[in-house]
Amino acid sequence: MRPRSPRHLRIAAHAELISLIVMLANVFTVHLKPVSSVMGPTHGCAYLFVVVATWRLKPGPAVNTAALIPGVGGLLALRLRHGAATPARAEETAPS
Repeated sequence: MRPRSPRHLRIAAHAELISLIVMLANVFTVHLKPVSSVMGPTHGCAYLFVVVATWRLKPGPAVNTAALIPGVGGLLALRLRHGAATPARAEETAPS
């Protein structure tokens, strides 16, 4: 069975990426101040939540460092966390 990532971390990682996309789209197009004032704190909170949630899982230094990348760090940390768990599972199930 493949280990599942914590649901709260997946949700926060997606919220972080979506809020960054909305912020950048706003800045490069119409630059509405209300959108900036909502998306800035939303992205900041999602970013901090991803970093803390990843570190609490204690996945390893590479995954912890990946979580620090703004925008895609949470999704990258989830991918690295599953990638690190997959080879160990393959070794356990390999016939001897």
